[in-house]
Amino acid sequence: MTEQLICILGINGTIGRHIAGALLRDGRQIRALVRDRSGAEAGWRGARGITWIEGDAMDRDAVIRAAEGAGTIVHAVSPPAYRNWGQLVLPMIDNSIAAAKAAGGARIVLPGTIYNYDPAATPVLREDGPQRPQGEKGRIRVELERRLEAASGTCPALIVRAGDFIGADARSSWFAQSLVQPDKRVTRLVNPGKGVGHSWAYLPDLAEAFARLLAVPERLRPFERLQFEGIWDVDGTLLPRVIRQIVGRDVREWAFPWMAMRLLAPFGGFPRAVRDIEPYWRHPVRLDNTRLVELIGAEPHTPVEDAIRTTLQQMGCLDDAARPAPRAFA
Repeated sequence: MTEQLICILGINGTIGRHIAGALLRDGRQIRALVRDRSGAEAGWRGARGITWIEGDAMDRDAVIRAAEGAGTIVHAVSPPAYRNWGQLVLPMIDNSIAAAKAAGGARIVLPGTIYNYDPAATPVLREDGPQRPQGEKGRIRVELERRLEAASGTCPALIVRAGDFIGADARSSWFAQSLVQPDKRVTRLVNPGKGVGHSWAYLPDLAEAFARLLAVPERLRPFERLQFEGIWDVDGTLLPRVIRQIVGRDVREWAFPWMAMRLLAPFGGFPRAVRDIEPYWRHPVRLDNTRLVELIGAEPHTPVEDAIRTTLQQMGCLDDAARPAPRAFA
């Protein structure tokens, strides 16, 4: 087992891709388990330092094979298109735990969420705060983390919790599906949380925090729960204000149609999923990063104006369509 070799499940996912890029820039060697090897290689054209293993995270033998000899397993994988998420996510983490044990005690790294907590009772999330989930997604997340903690005597675990994502790859995020629309000029803003504090995480900064933590394994406890504070919008007006500044004009702002989502929730689908998440927009939830800062110093922090400008450019939302050069992974 070597600390330099890192197995990543979900390398093409929203956060997995960014973590992989940050690790490659640190000179790490990556072994990635993917369902479509040729497609993955094409998507990472020019990347050095990745060995591709074709297989599925639901196949325990494939996960064990991909993690052989690795010192770390980054578990950033979800079921395709989130179908059957509730039925598949726990077997997936069980496979990663089995692979970590087979590798001789590899550390499992998990991007966490705030859904483990009751937002009405937890205005500030701390590492040791009580987890009282209010929805099915949160209850599954609590069980997932419980299994990691139970296994941490033989395979250590690192969980880093963050708020909603900002970044060009986060096209299923609230930023992309509510505030703005990818590949469209910004002509309206739909604000899901005006008047309520909310936490956001710029993906390159969050990924860099993961990379810095993995660079100091000797400082990590066998089981670590950390919070990434990211961008704190104290009253839900910061992001709309910055977007208006960047586009250079006033843009009409609409409230998110929460009432319609409640009425449609009994029919399932997107409205039901949104209904479960509504409390996290009705109550402020800020992440306390004290332990993370203790480990790596100040969080990586891109100025919010730069983070949002880059995101809008890469999403094709600005009038000039001027986009930054493609990311280099080599």
